[in-house]
Amino acid sequence: MKDLFLTQSVDSETQVREAVQTFYAAFDDGFAGGCDFSTEDWNHINPDGGWTRGREQVLKEVQEVHTTFLKGVSDTVEEMSVRFATRDAAVVTVTSVMSAFITPDGVKHENERHIRTFVVVKRGPRWLVMQDQNTAIRG
Repeated sequence: MKDLFLTQSVDSETQVREAVQTFYAAFDDGFAGGCDFSTEDWNHINPDGGWTRGREQVLKEVQEVHTTFLKGVSDTVEEMSVRFATRDAAVVTVTSVMSAFITPDGVKHENERHIRTFVVVKRGPRWLVMQDQNTAIRG
């Protein structure tokens, strides 16, 4: 029985990691293909503290910034940690490095490191991003 749970946990961790990796692939593609990696009630907290709720509204926001100052910007995962709160909920912490971009206020960002926290939940057979919060690492 213990081995069955361990196998299930390893499989679940792999699926959780894949959901988060799908987020990063969508980021690098400007979210042009949508966000089927997320729940309908996805919450997104951006680096400036803005809080957007609902997949449709989040998609609108992220596509807008990816067609303006984040156009062509990539975000490369450095490290990913997965912790399970329950069998159907995980918290994922990721550090990453973004390629160069200039924000609307004229500030140039080069090789900026970010830390992002995801809440990933199992809905039916799939693991989906339910929430993410992105913070630039200073210093």
